Amino acid sequence: MKILITGVAGFIGSQLAKRLLNTGHNVIGIDNLNHYYDVSLKKARLKLLTDKNFLFYKTNIENLDHILDIFDSEKPEVTINLAAQAGVRYSLENPHTYISSNIVGFMNILEACRLYDVKHLIYASSSSVYGANTALPFSVHQNVDHPLNIYAATKKANELMAHSYSSLYDLPTTGLRFFTVYGPWGRPDMALFKFTKSIIEGHPIDVYNNGKMMRDFTYVEDIVESITRLIEKPSQPNKEWSGDQPDSGTSYAPYNIYNVGNNRPLNLIDFISSIEEKVGKKAIKNFLPIQAGDVPITYADVEDLYKKINFRPQTSIKEGVGKFVEWYIDYYKVKL
Repeated sequence: MKILITGVAGFIGSQLAKRLLNTGHNVIGIDNLNHYYDVSLKKARLKLLTDKNFLFYKTNIENLDHILDIFDSEKPEVTINLAAQAGVRYSLENPHTYISSNIVGFMNILEACRLYDVKHLIYASSSSVYGANTALPFSVHQNVDHPLNIYAATKKANELMAHSYSSLYDLPTTGLRFFTVYGPWGRPDMALFKFTKSIIEGHPIDVYNNGKMMRDFTYVEDIVESITRLIEKPSQPNKEWSGDQPDSGTSYAPYNIYNVGNNRPLNLIDFISSIEEKVGKKAIKNFLPIQAGDVPITYADVEDLYKKINFRPQTSIKEGVGKFVEWYIDYYKVKL
């Protein structure tokens, strides 16, 4: 198949593109290589994708003319939108950036998919959409109308925008609410990367909510496996859907939402302990209150995902953290 991936130089995008190339697909990659974090890491990820079946375009998804030109030239059968301005904390400082990338950019992808008859659009949402919800585990059938930050609000907006296109134009869309993705080639702004770097270098780490945080940490290869299995399973209308009791996770239109999480939330202190064990050094912990926009716990109900693709994320924290630390030491040539 000919598959277009936006955010292809990103953490998930690069790993997904590598898997798809290895299984014989043609991949068209789009990324703007912005400076939100180290561009050299993004370029190093792209070097993993040296393949005759890979074509790269450096552009912004906010640029509608460029996006339409690419779709017109390449005619992708499937589009996977992973491009977005990420990060909850950064959204407190630069909210307008999230509107440009996550709203305007996603609108352009939807229009391109409509105009060029894309057979399936898969897009990244986020566990952040659950916001003030406290009923655990989080289910795609819950109402999610109380986001705690603008990043979460843009991801919720993406789901609504996708539904409108599924309804109006019969475009099959699949939204994926990712839960705290981690692993090799991860982002430097994420906890595992920052904690590992600081522990190795002997610097303190900031531990929010005095360590009383729980996250459903999900290994990147489990994310990639889930997306790969979903590619050839475009959303179908739910014939039992009723407007009297509207189900948030499905629709009368070809639209679905899935949680992609490990289904086993872990205490932040235990997460740090797994890094300490692998690195062989104790962390210097700087305990702080919970930060604005953060939620104390995330926990994914993945039964809908399992029913759809007969797979649920399953990599253990010990294995996943171990693989990340090994990658970090090798990539940065660290001597312990």
